[in-house]
Amino acid sequence: MNGIGVLPSQALQQMIADGALSGTPAIVDDQIQPASLDLRLGTKAYRVRASFLAGAGNTVTDRISEFEMHQIDLAGGAVLEKGCVYVVPLMESLSLPEGVQAVANAKSSTGRLDLLTRTIVDGGEEFDRIPPGYSGPLYAEICPRSFSVLVRPGMRLNQIRFRAGQAVLTDAELSSRHAEEALVDGEAVIDDGLGFSVDLRPAKGDLVGYRAKPHTGVIDLEKIGHYDPAEYWEEVRTTEGRIILDPGAFYILVSQEAVTIPPDCAAEMAPYLAMVGEFRVHYAGFFDPGFGHHSAGGAGSRGVLEVRCHEAPFVLEHGQVVGRLVYERMSAVPEQLYGADLKSNYQGQGLKLSKHFKAV
Repeated sequence: MNGIGVLPSQALQQMIADGALSGTPAIVDDQIQPASLDLRLGTKAYRVRASFLAGAGNTVTDRISEFEMHQIDLAGGAVLEKGCVYVVPLMESLSLPEGVQAVANAKSSTGRLDLLTRTIVDGGEEFDRIPPGYSGPLYAEICPRSFSVLVRPGMRLNQIRFRAGQAVLTDAELSSRHAEEALVDGEAVIDDGLGFSVDLRPAKGDLVGYRAKPHTGVIDLEKIGHYDPAEYWEEVRTTEGRIILDPGAFYILVSQEAVTIPPDCAAEMAPYLAMVGEFRVHYAGFFDPGFGHHSAGGAGSRGVLEVRCHEAPFVLEHGQVVGRLVYERMSAVPEQLYGADLKSNYQGQGLKLSKHFKAV
């Protein structure tokens, strides 16, 4: 195994060869990303009464038997309905070495559809966190929040990242890295990670984001560049540098800063302090090595923000810090970088909906 840090693509290939990562059918090469592995939906889904964790000493199968409402065969395609909770066995399973733990997250396109997707495991007491030495199956818990979606076996809604030990960069280390090579254009707000703020004063025009419409058609996740954004999204415009978030509404916004992830680092988006407002920036949290980096054809890439407002209407101001990026060392530089040799949908992005929609 490589040194301390997030395991790169070549280490994932070795884990597959060693049997620590396996799949039925076998894992294919294009599931392997620079610092993560895409996970595939299996052939059936269970509609359940509520979200759950297995808890110590319990299997997910045991808990499904407690909460199951009905089974759905995904083989010919099936609709997962907005507002419902489903558990889907994944095609992948793990047999982790003692020193390696895993963390999962929604893929970017999943988050941009407000498709809450979390990984659960046998004995698990946290979502998306898999302890060192775990051996067993993986499951996706899926709750479509804004749109009903059509899914099929093999679709990839979430991804998993592996790490040996803890390698989070301290604020001092982040400051030093930023001094050597800018991690963000403009001033770096470094406080328990690299802060980023919301852009509500675009360089051109007054379009600052999109708000999900409440009553829309189904989105087939296989169709790329297919849907008219106007049928699913309302444009959010302002000339005042502020917007009011409505409780329960889901927004796509964009960061003011363009960020860079160096090839020897990976990053994860984390929520900012709850005290700053009644909203959360959430879901798609992994930033791969090479994101926005010149060595992978980038010149800084802005972060798309998936924002949900909670109990009270909230005024969001231009430049308000809304989230932070936690940087970690890679145990080795990946043999392939985000945006370099991969089909990377969001390199060099600005404000952008998921890949399922026609370009605006």
